[in-house]
Amino acid sequence: MTSPAQPSAQRPEKRAIERADETAMPLTLYNSLTRQLERFAPIDPANVGIYSCGPTVYNYAHIGNLRAYVFTDTLSRVLSWKGYSLTHIINITDVGHLTSDADLGDDKMEAAARATGQDIWAIARHYTEAFKRNLADLHIRTPTRFPLATDHIAEMIAFAEAIEARHCYRLADGLYFDTATVPDYGRLARSQDDAGESRIDPVEGKRHPQDFAIWRTSNAGENRQMEWDSPWGRGAPGWHLECSVMSKQYLGDRFDIHTGGIDHREIHHPNEIAQNQAHCGCADTGATLWMHNNFLVERSGKMSKSGGQFTTLQTLVYRGFHPLAYRLMCLQAQYRSELEFSWDNLVAATTRLKRLALTVQALRDRAAASTAAPADARVDARVDARLQDYRSRLDTAISDDLATPRALPILDELLADKRLSPADRLSALADFDAVLGLDLVTISPRGSARPAGSGDDRRARRQRSPCRTSRRAGGKDFPRSDAIRDSLIADGVEVMDGDPIEWDWRLA
Repeated sequence: MTSPAQPSAQRPEKRAIERADETAMPLTLYNSLTRQLERFAPIDPANVGIYSCGPTVYNYAHIGNLRAYVFTDTLSRVLSWKGYSLTHIINITDVGHLTSDADLGDDKMEAAARATGQDIWAIARHYTEAFKRNLADLHIRTPTRFPLATDHIAEMIAFAEAIEARHCYRLADGLYFDTATVPDYGRLARSQDDAGESRIDPVEGKRHPQDFAIWRTSNAGENRQMEWDSPWGRGAPGWHLECSVMSKQYLGDRFDIHTGGIDHREIHHPNEIAQNQAHCGCADTGATLWMHNNFLVERSGKMSKSGGQFTTLQTLVYRGFHPLAYRLMCLQAQYRSELEFSWDNLVAATTRLKRLALTVQALRDRAAASTAAPADARVDARVDARLQDYRSRLDTAISDDLATPRALPILDELLADKRLSPADRLSALADFDAVLGLDLVTISPRGSARPAGSGDDRRARRQRSPCRTSRRAGGKDFPRSDAIRDSLIADGVEVMDGDPIEWDWRLA
């Protein structure tokens, strides 16, 4: 799957900077810390700092995981469109994340290495690259940095040493954080009236059930591939520590927005906040806004890797769906609402995506073929007013806590508005594309012409494409399917794994 090169998230285009002067609509976002909508006011108007909890790279990200990055990409696109420059960090957890929510179980990376007999560093590299390919296929912009946890061990040790005397205590298996030493622990999770505390595993010697490991010392005779010397013995950092350290290093003690899945709201993010408060010696939580997307759910419950069966983006591709259909499906729901995944819902999103792409392609063709009429100031003024109205309505929708479900019907209305020329509609479409990230400006559903220089004909390509589809959907002969794909690409055909209504490929 190919995607066009993505602009860096921290560099807004000139168009976006101009947009900031055109609109007076304030951006309001839901703050999980206060449980209310708040008007966004950056700490530094010249640059917005965002930290997004990244994947633990012991396996492929499932589509529930990826919903979080569609959400945070929408957030970053809205901020860029409104004229802000961004520094966006997505960390890569390649050590320290245990198989339980808190302090029992094995490190997920070590467990994967033992289960497969592979080198743990190779596992981390493989799944990191797979995650980055997922982001590209979903047209998610590249963040400013993808820092690795294992590149910041020295900083984690220094951070832990700085807070140890006042906030930590030692047990036989490592260094633990005493949550009673910081003000209002668990405020983010509302742990006193939520069910979060019941998910914390008991560890013998803990002062309080909510206390958590800062550093885990390796057991005698334990064979770990990732471990480092520390003042508390040879071992590895706790999962929560890495995000406090990397957000501080790249964004400072105080930054604007921290994002993650709603499951992080219960334990991981409250523990980050506690560490941040301990380090600064104050009540600051690190981020001003804590934002969380809700679960992607199947009828059997939220999507999870723990059962061993989960749906990846590549699963969708092999079943014939374009990745951007999944992005569109996510945008059709408000990010704080649960989103039900079903194949029927994905088919519907694919159909909608294709219709949008066909409409835009027709507009491009008509715009290219049209002859410009003589300038008429009165007509131009009416056109400008209509275009500004669409942009203002888009701005109103997305400024209300990223209400993409309200923005999509406005896009439909724009594309169907015959009062505007094709060129004018395409001009306004660029704003919607900048915010929604559906790549409608460049995506093409067509594949009816013969590629230049190809020694193959259309009929033979069509014969191979259904063959590939049947192998992919029925026999699960993925290597053979990939070989057919490669031969199509060699003939100048880009396979568009993605459409139950015959949108199988387009010319490269």
